[in-house]
Amino acid sequence: MSTRRNIYLKMKTLADARRILFERFLNDSLMPGENCSVPDAVGRVLAGPVSARLSSPNFHAAAMDGIAVSAEDTYGAAENRPRVLQVGEKAHFLNTGHVMPKGTNAVIMIENVNVLDTERVQIDAPAFPWQHVRKLGEDIVATELLFPQNHVITPYCVGALLSAGIFDVAVRKKPQVLILPTGSELVDWRNLDPKNLEPGQVLETNSYVLGKLVESHGGGYTKHERIADDLQAIQKAVLQGLQDRFDMVLIIGGSSAGSEDYARQVISELGTVYVHGVTMMPGKPVIIGEVQGKPVYGIPGYPVSAIIAYEQFVRPLIRSRLGLPDIELQTVAVEPTRKLASKLGVEEFLRVKLGEVSGRIVATALPRGAGCITSITEADGIIRIPHHVEGLNDREPVAAELLRPLAEIKNTLVIVGSHDNSLDVLANQLRAGNSGLTLSSSHVGSMGGLMAVKKGMCHLAGSHLLDTQDGTYNIAYVNKYLTELVADDQVRLVHLVYRDQGLMVPAGNPKKISGIADLCREDVNMINRQQGSGTRILLDYRLRESGLDPARIRGYQNEEFTHMSVAVAVLSGTADAGLGIYAAARALGLDFIPVVTEQYDLVIPQVFFESPNMQILLEVIGSSAFRRQVESLGGYSTRQTGEILL
Repeated sequence: MSTRRNIYLKMKTLADARRILFERFLNDSLMPGENCSVPDAVGRVLAGPVSARLSSPNFHAAAMDGIAVSAEDTYGAAENRPRVLQVGEKAHFLNTGHVMPKGTNAVIMIENVNVLDTERVQIDAPAFPWQHVRKLGEDIVATELLFPQNHVITPYCVGALLSAGIFDVAVRKKPQVLILPTGSELVDWRNLDPKNLEPGQVLETNSYVLGKLVESHGGGYTKHERIADDLQAIQKAVLQGLQDRFDMVLIIGGSSAGSEDYARQVISELGTVYVHGVTMMPGKPVIIGEVQGKPVYGIPGYPVSAIIAYEQFVRPLIRSRLGLPDIELQTVAVEPTRKLASKLGVEEFLRVKLGEVSGRIVATALPRGAGCITSITEADGIIRIPHHVEGLNDREPVAAELLRPLAEIKNTLVIVGSHDNSLDVLANQLRAGNSGLTLSSSHVGSMGGLMAVKKGMCHLAGSHLLDTQDGTYNIAYVNKYLTELVADDQVRLVHLVYRDQGLMVPAGNPKKISGIADLCREDVNMINRQQGSGTRILLDYRLRESGLDPARIRGYQNEEFTHMSVAVAVLSGTADAGLGIYAAARALGLDFIPVVTEQYDLVIPQVFFESPNMQILLEVIGSSAFRRQVESLGGYSTRQTGEILL
C-alpha cells in the first residue's frame, strides 16, 4: 500500500473558489442548438428566438353559440322595437369556434335570440362590432416574437408554439457530464443482495444522485463503471471521456488527502489544478481543475459533501452553458431552537428542520456529518453560517434557504423531545391522509422537549420522565418546569403509548447480561443516552436504587440521541448493551432484557391544542389504524392511547 499523502494546496474560501471557477469557465461558449419537436422540448432552453408562423386564431371565430350578424343591421333594436332578421341573409346560426360568415362582425348569444320560425329570428337589443367574436390574430399575430433566446420551454408554451404553426424548435444541446465513481471499496447495488454487504464494502450511490441532479438542471450524464483506486485507470477514463462528447468530468471520491486519493494527481498530471480544498463544511476536499480546456472536478466521496460541492461548483457551469442564471433558493428568517456552535474559518451549510410556531419559523439542526444523507433528505432548509461567525444564538433570527415550499413548512407540526418509534408511525399516517400535514420530529430528550415548550419553540413535546418519588410519569415535571402554563390551565398532557424499556444486547446475549447490575462488569461496554433524556433519568434512578456507581460503567459517557442509534451501536459491536425500547431491539434483531414498562406522553400547550392541525393529529392518534400499527412494532400497549391526563 502506498504511503504517499496529498498535501492540500492553500485552502480557498468559498467566495474565492467560485470566483476562480467563474473567471475561467463561466464565459465559455454556450451549447450549440439542435432541433427538437415542440412536445419533446419541455424543460429545454431555446437556442434562438422563436416567432409565430401563423396567427391564432387564423380566422374570425365565434366566441359564443348564437347568430352571426352585421352589427350595423341590429342598430335601433329594443324591447319595444324588436327587429326581425332573415336567416341566411342577415342572421346566420353558428356554434362557438365556427368561422364568421362573410359580411358579419358580431355574434348575438342564442339566449338572446327569439326564433320565430325556420326563416326568421327576432332580437330585442343591438349588437356592437366584434361582440363575442375572436378576431383573427387576437391571441397571436404571425411574425410576432413568441419566446426569446434562452427561454425555458414549459408545458404552457407547447400550446402557444403549436397554435402559431411552430412544430419544432432549436434548443440548446444538453451539457454532457461524465461521472467517474472511484474507490476499491465501492459495490454496485444492481448486483448485490443487501444481506450480503460485507464490512468495508460501500454501496455506490453518489453517481446516481449527482447524475439526476445534472438532469434536473438541464444537463445529461453518463455513469462510468466503478474504477478501483488506480491512478492510471482513472487517468485513462478521464482522457477517454474528454476525447468523446463530454463537456466536463466529475471524479467522485479520492479528492481528500489519503494515500489512495488520486483525483488531484490525475488532474495535475493531465492539466491544471486551480482549487484543492475550500473552507466550507461539508465539501472541504473539493477539487477544481482543467484538462484539455474542459472543467474536471474532484468531488468528495461523502454524500452530503458531494451534493454541496456539486451545487456550489458544477450546477452554475451547467446552467451557464445553457444561457441560464444559477438557481437562487428562496430565503426566510428563522429562529434556531438552541445555540449552535460553528468552527471559525469555515462556512458551514447547516441542514435544519423548519416549522411555524406562533408566527415564527423555528429551526432545529439535523446531524452535521457529511456522510449522513438523511440530513439532506429530512431537511427543510439550509442555514449558511459564515466563516467569520463562531455560531448562532437560539431565538436570534437568521436566514435559511428553503428546500421545501413555505406553504408546506407552515403546515408542519413541530414536536421536540424524547424519541419514540411510534412517532414515525404517526408521521406516516398524517402524510397518508389528505390533510397535507407534516410532523417534524427533533430528538433532544424529554427535558429538552419541556424546555422547548417553555420557550415557545414547538407545538408539542414527547416525554417519558419518571418521578422517582412516586413512580408516576411526566406530571411532576410538567408541574415543575411549566409552572406558569399549569397555573393558567394552558397545557395538556395526552397519553400516547406504554412501552417496554430494557437492555438491548447482541443476538444470543454473548456476555450473558441479565440486568442493570451487569453494566458494572469490566468485560461489558455500554452505550448511553444523552443527559436530560427520560431513558438516562431511568438508568440513573435504577443505578442509585441498586447502589451502583456510574463511574464503574465502561461507556457511561458515550451518548446517543435515539433508541435506534443505541440499537445500531449494539448491533455493530461498538457496545455490548444499551438501555432502550423493545421496538428498537426487535427492529434490528437484538435480544432484549426487560427493565420497566414506562409511559410516553405528549405535552401540548393549550394555545395549540384546539388548532385544526392538532385536532387532526389527535384524531389520528385515536384511530384504530394507528393503534394496530404501533402494537405491531412490538413492546407497546395502546390501552390508554389518546387519553387526556392533564
